[in-house]
Amino acid sequence: MKEGSTRTGEVMAAVRAKVAKHALLRGDRLPSIRSFAATMGVSPSTVVEAYDRLAAEGLIRARRGSGFYVAGTGLPPLAIADAEPRRERAIDPFWVSRQSLDADATVLKPGCGWLPADWMPTPALRRALRKLARAPDPVLTDYASTRGSPMLRRLLLRRFAEDGMDIPPDQLMLTASGTQAIDLICRFLLKPGDSVLVDDPCYFNFRSLLRAHQVRLVGVPYTPTGPDVTAFETSLTAERPRLYITNSALHNPTGASLSPHVAYRLLSAASAHDLTIVEDDIFADFEPEPSARLAVLDGLNRVIRIGSFSKTLSASIRCGYIAARADWIEGLVDLQVATSFGGPSPVVTELIADVLAGGGYRKHMEDLRQRLARATRKLVSRLEPLGIRPWLLPRGGFYVWCCLPDGQDSTALARFAVAQNVVLAPGNVFSVAQTASSFLRFNVAQSHDPRIVAVLAQAMTSHRTDGN
Repeated sequence: MKEGSTRTGEVMAAVRAKVAKHALLRGDRLPSIRSFAATMGVSPSTVVEAYDRLAAEGLIRARRGSGFYVAGTGLPPLAIADAEPRRERAIDPFWVSRQSLDADATVLKPGCGWLPADWMPTPALRRALRKLARAPDPVLTDYASTRGSPMLRRLLLRRFAEDGMDIPPDQLMLTASGTQAIDLICRFLLKPGDSVLVDDPCYFNFRSLLRAHQVRLVGVPYTPTGPDVTAFETSLTAERPRLYITNSALHNPTGASLSPHVAYRLLSAASAHDLTIVEDDIFADFEPEPSARLAVLDGLNRVIRIGSFSKTLSASIRCGYIAARADWIEGLVDLQVATSFGGPSPVVTELIADVLAGGGYRKHMEDLRQRLARATRKLVSRLEPLGIRPWLLPRGGFYVWCCLPDGQDSTALARFAVAQNVVLAPGNVFSVAQTASSFLRFNVAQSHDPRIVAVLAQAMTSHRTDGN
């Protein structure tokens, strides 16, 4: 008789399922024998036998006088590829990331998410590195403080105040990256099975990271002025989400910016439904003039602001930040200590602080905004003969969200292009509902090579010829 067909086997299968789904984690105590017997509708002796057999397998272990606990041996790992539903690789967020990150110098990357090296302030970084070599020994050898570099936090607080968000130091912490900031917030506020709102389309790594936390994603259509407020309010009532994660300024991938009217309606709806908003402000410095910010309007009551420096300074020198309620920062600091033992590297934070404090950073950003504006105009004009048109012209930044001509599928184009050493970012990578197959996201700073347009033209012709 198969194990699963016996009552003991059913109990064992139920425990394995809880461990596999991470409802029971390493070190967690299993339900008592009597309570689990009642839950499963079996006798206590059946649960005893099941627990003993699972202990013999090494999945759980007994502690004398205390009960049974999940052991380390035999725990199935959390595979993010399994957490994200299986899709064709060309529309898998990991596909775009891996193709871009692992590409050699011969590969063109109009679909990637960073600026070319010669667009970055490398002279300032080299000067800061030379200065850092003379730093006190503890900077080069010690762990970071739990909230991160005081100097960098002071610079950030000063910049926040200039934007109208004057907050005390206990509402700010540094993290190892912007991605880690989101991960810490998810660990702090979410549990498996919670609902989380995201824009549709949204930054594809939001989707990947949230899937890893085993939450349920709910997409809200995005418009040129922000999320569709009616759909947003409907989702709050129907789904009761715990979080909403968004870019307010120069939204990724669309390039749109939040209007004040939409911002106020979002905050009103969030307050009525006890929703926490995570506002990723990573593209703030690319705006010619600041647009509406949820964190500024809300005063960090139910909005958490995060950001990093990988887009403006260096993706090689990783550091992020979280600005939030003081009591939440306390909990997040403890969580970062538990998972990383302190804040980001002092070497990294002192280097970034030195560059930001120098007079060259603002000039670097002014030059970068002008250069990106020229690159945007040039790319749009080169794509127009192919019938590829921008969904909107962004106010700044380096992304243009483009609509393909009727009958063209961005996934098919991406498959064709990668064989020609061109990495594209097809629309459905960004879409929870998988409704963006006619869109491509272009990085204007990575799209200057004429071979990109030539490959697109070939791909579109091939796609029409194949009748796909």
